[in-house]
Order: sequence, then structure tokens, then C-alpha cells
Amino acid sequence: MSRIFNKLIRPMLFRLPAETAHDLGMWVLKNGLADGPGTLELPLLRTSEFGLDFPNPLGIAAGFDKNGLVIQHLASLGFGFVEVGTITYKPQPGNPKPRIFRLPEDGALINRLGFNNDGAEAVAKRLQKAEHKCVIGINIGKNKDVPNEEAVENYLAAFELLQPLADYVAINISSPNTPNLRELQKSESLDELLVALQKRNSEIGAKPLLVKLAPDLSDGEIEDAVAICQERGIAGIIATNTTISRDGLRSRNVPAIGAGGLSGRPLLQRSNEVIKKIYRFSDGAIPIIGVGGIFSAEDAFAKVAAGASLLQAYTGFVYGGPSFASGVLLGLARILGEQGIQNLSDAVGRDA
Repeated sequence: MSRIFNKLIRPMLFRLPAETAHDLGMWVLKNGLADGPGTLELPLLRTSEFGLDFPNPLGIAAGFDKNGLVIQHLASLGFGFVEVGTITYKPQPGNPKPRIFRLPEDGALINRLGFNNDGAEAVAKRLQKAEHKCVIGINIGKNKDVPNEEAVENYLAAFELLQPLADYVAINISSPNTPNLRELQKSESLDELLVALQKRNSEIGAKPLLVKLAPDLSDGEIEDAVAICQERGIAGIIATNTTISRDGLRSRNVPAIGAGGLSGRPLLQRSNEVIKKIYRFSDGAIPIIGVGGIFSAEDAFAKVAAGASLLQAYTGFVYGGPSFASGVLLGLARILGEQGIQNLSDAVGRDA
């Protein structure tokens, strides 16, 4: 299947505008035309974090299925969990098109989608009716037209609608495509937001709450964020979102693309560095979902060794196609076996 995808299907898809290809892929998935055998379960890869059991550690990152349309179809391709979103309280169209760009020479994407989604109420109604068997995370963000001074109320409004339908909730304060959103990562703003969300979380039946951080933070900012997350009882950290850096890119069309978050292979090392820092700053006490640049089993193992208990992918899936998840997971199990590691958790943080 991977050969057919790489030699035939991907070249055809890559002739289309990136967002058109994505929409076509969503249609194929929604109609069951690419379904696989189901979530891949291997004893070596089973893991439990923040009170949830994962059949394997590899999930699909937020941004692919923004509106909860193809959850079970993604799970059928092998993924151990699916993170839906980012979802905002009110629906919004996102930024003007074109807003997704491929960098094939770099194995990367640049996006400036801007949280285009159907809104919390519509997605909540859809999820209430959806049949699924996998772990579901729901990623929430701030509406573009809401100033940061009113961000807490905006997050709470989305949270109250979506939290009951999630296995965990991820708080997105790190997208570069909503003006000033990353300011919410600063200590005082982050603390205020997390206090309010955790208070409401406990009132309606607590679920694991995770925070998604940017790769562009300084060491001091990472350390402060980790300390606040631990103080406020945050269940885990997702590291990392896309980067605004363009260092080391080979693609010639980068200057013409303009603003947006870069994902894919160029993010691999930086996200691993951030994972190691979070692991060290927390003394390994806070679970990390490692995301950024996973294309192979070796990439996945490097993230685990850096300190990630769970993994997510997006760009690697776009480039790798339907067999991506099973290929990474089978390869990861092989690596663990070759090194005599009995369970994934035994490898977490080995290089940190």
C-alpha cells in the first residue's frame, strides 16, 4: 500500500492545492474508502497516561480532523488516539486561502489556517452522535475576534460544551496563526487561564487537562510554563506546536509563502529539545505528548527517548499516507525488541 501511495496517489494529490487535497482526503476517509483493519495493538506499545489506557502511543494531532468528522476512520488506520480540533467557542472561517503550503524538499508544511472550524456547539452535537472506540482528545482555542483580556471566558465557553465528550482536553495557546494567542503562554496569563479551567473542570467531572506549547519559547519560558502546569494539576503537556522559524529550509518558495506555522521534518530536533527540557524541568513527573517531525519509527523512538510518553503526527501522515501509522508503530516495536526493552514506558526519557 505504501508503494502505491508514494508512486501513484501522492504525486496525484500533490498536483492539487494543499487544502483541496486535504478536503479530498477527508471525503475519502468519511466515506470509508481508505479504512484499515483498526487500531494497532501490540503488547510492547500499550501504555497508560493520566488515567487513560492507550493501545498504542501514536495519535493523530489536532489540525487534521478539526470538526470530528472521521475519528473512527483515522483509528482504523492504526492510530491509538485522535485529537479533534482546534475548536473555538464560535464558528469561524479561518484566514483567507491559500493557507496551506507544501515544502516537499524539506518534508514540511506551512499553514496559516487560523482555527477554521464549525464551532463548539456544532462539533459537540456531532460528537454526541458519533460512534468511536478510540481515545479522543479535544483541542480548544480562542476565537480570533476575542481580545486576550476576555480569553478566559472564551475558553471556558468552549470547554463547557466539549469537555463532557472528551477523554482529555488540550488547551491550545501556542498557534502562531491567531494574533497574540502565544501571549497566553506567559506566566501570569497562563496561570489565570489554567486556574479558571481547572475550577470548572472539577465542577463538571474532572477530565485530564493538557497544555500545548510552542517550540519557540526560551528555556526560561519553558521552565515557567512547566512549573505553572505542575502547580495547577495539569495532566500533561503537548510539545510542540508549529514553529515560526524558517532556519535551514531548502525550498526556494519559502519567502513567497509568508507567515504561518512550519511543521514536519525541520521541526524534529527542536521539538525533541523542548521535550527534553520539559522532562528535566518536571523531573519526569508530567507526561509529554511528543509531536513534530515524526516520519519514521526512528523519529518516534527519538521522541520517546527524549521524554515523550505518547506521540502525535500530522505532516508525516500527509506525506506517508494510509500505511503511515502501522509502519511507524511496527518499526517502533521492532526497535524496542532489538534493544531488549520490555515496554515503551521503560524507554521514556532515556536520553533526557
